[in-house]
Amino acid sequence: MQITDLFNRDYIIEELNSVSKRAVLAELSEVLSRDHRGLAPGAMVNVLLEREKLGSTGIGDGIAIPHGKLKGLERLVISFGRSRQGVDFDAIDGKPVHIFFLLMAPESSTGQHLKALAKISRMLKDPGFRSDLMAAENAEEIYRKIAEKDESY
Repeated sequence: MQITDLFNRDYIIEELNSVSKRAVLAELSEVLSRDHRGLAPGAMVNVLLEREKLGSTGIGDGIAIPHGKLKGLERLVISFGRSRQGVDFDAIDGKPVHIFFLLMAPESSTGQHLKALAKISRMLKDPGFRSDLMAAENAEEIYRKIAEKDESY
């Protein structure tokens, strides 16, 4: 599975405007809704906030991978956002989150979204990759860095 098969440059927010968990989820959901008719940002945010109640998807080291399943979605989709200032996302290490990968899967999805979560997690364990994402000049460079890392896995 290639992560780049599940998202494109249009799903990258090079600098999030949001400063709260709910607002970040809304901003990342909005970019996905542009290309996927019937994918309402509000419905996505509700699903994602329900998932957050089970435990924060802020996994530490400035990373969050919010994810959820949504009825009516045809395939797994991913968006990416970056916040240089950082967002309080109730991360497990208590530190602000700077790098966000949001995954939305069809309600019937079983394994594909778990494989994508695992792959993204493995990619983000590399501190050099995280630094590259933070240093990237624009969405095009962010996409290229993700594609290069994706190819190596």
